[in-house]
Amino acid sequence: MPDPITPRSQIVHNLRQLWLRSRERGECMKLAHYTCQKCGKKQSKKKGFEQKVEVHHKEGIENWDILVDEIRHFLLTTPDKLECLCPDCHDRL
Repeated sequence: MPDPITPRSQIVHNLRQLWLRSRERGECMKLAHYTCQKCGKKQSKKKGFEQKVEVHHKEGIENWDILVDEIRHFLLTTPDKLECLCPDCHDRL
């Protein structure tokens, strides 16, 4: 039987995927015209001239451990803090 606790690596991986597909990240890229705001290099997929730009958190993400712990505490909590409900009963809560 698999371990009932979601590994930290899986949580971090899924948060990264959420970030990479987020509207906020996309809007930042769009507003910057897909151009590095430090040196002016523009993103390109042209063969031989590939250039990526990334989105950086100015305030940083200081502690992934705290973020993962909060997700575990509130969302991926232990089964004793969860219950199975039909959609009708769940909607009533």
